[in-house]
Amino acid sequence: MSTNPPLALSRADLARALCVVLIWGLNFVVMKLGLQGLSPMLLGALRFAAASLPLLMFVARPAMPWRFLAAYGLAQGVGQFGLLFLGLQLGMTAGMASVVMQTQAFFTLLLAGPLLGERAQRNQWLGLAVALAGLLVIATAHGDGPGQMTLIGFILTLSAAFMWAASNVVVRFAVRTAPGYDPFGFIVWSSLVPVLPFTLLAVAMDGPAQVLRQIGGLDLGALLAVLFLAWFATLLAYTLWTRLLQRHPAGRVVPFSLLVPVVGLAAAALAFGERPSPAQWLGTAAVLAGLVINQGMAGRLRGWWKRRRPAAV
Repeated sequence: MSTNPPLALSRADLARALCVVLIWGLNFVVMKLGLQGLSPMLLGALRFAAASLPLLMFVARPAMPWRFLAAYGLAQGVGQFGLLFLGLQLGMTAGMASVVMQTQAFFTLLLAGPLLGERAQRNQWLGLAVALAGLLVIATAHGDGPGQMTLIGFILTLSAAFMWAASNVVVRFAVRTAPGYDPFGFIVWSSLVPVLPFTLLAVAMDGPAQVLRQIGGLDLGALLAVLFLAWFATLLAYTLWTRLLQRHPAGRVVPFSLLVPVVGLAAAALAFGERPSPAQWLGTAAVLAGLVINQGMAGRLRGWWKRRRPAAV
């Protein structure tokens, strides 16, 4: 049986990708709310503890070397979310974070070529170039007040995007070594890896007394934020994301994350009053156009329209 991934996404895989987009778009608002009562490193520790510890006795460890679980947990957990949480605390707005994080699509394509031998097609590069132009417009078109972001917040969030790309590459390597592994088990067991590093970082950065005070003063809002990040953004969304990366090349899956800013900007506007400027909405439209080009949907839409025209005459 051939193990080559399908060339196009099925309807079920498309639905999975859009579900991930919705969860991750809302994710940035939830992170910002969680950071109102918890420090970045403690939020990370609680998130991944809730995503792993309650399930370890019930979910079998995937049949693969530990190095993949450890590498993914460190890259996606400590690297991606440690940097992102810190960036959000230091002035990155929720809406802009949802935009800047999507540079992971470009980092992934750049890493996938030399490391995985997955060569992007011309339409993928063209689509990503159009989307990149849109992201640049969004990132540089500052609004009044809530639309501003700090330089350190931007740098930390961009670094988090690179770590997300690194975790995508780890998944593709894991697929080659252990094809068909259970993605839910992979996420549960890899989520165990960041718990200790995050806890040590929280104690080192905040002090033991402050960590205990934060845990003792955990209110309902912070608790719900931790559970959303653990159960929906980590277990559900990353399981679906990992399954997509199992079935398709990284260059076909990753660009769907470019839709996350659409949800993220809207959610941030509703939650925090972050009002995108007309230029930011223009950039969002460019991101959507880039996704259409990247996925080769433009040609399929033209073919569908040509088939429909004779019936309408």
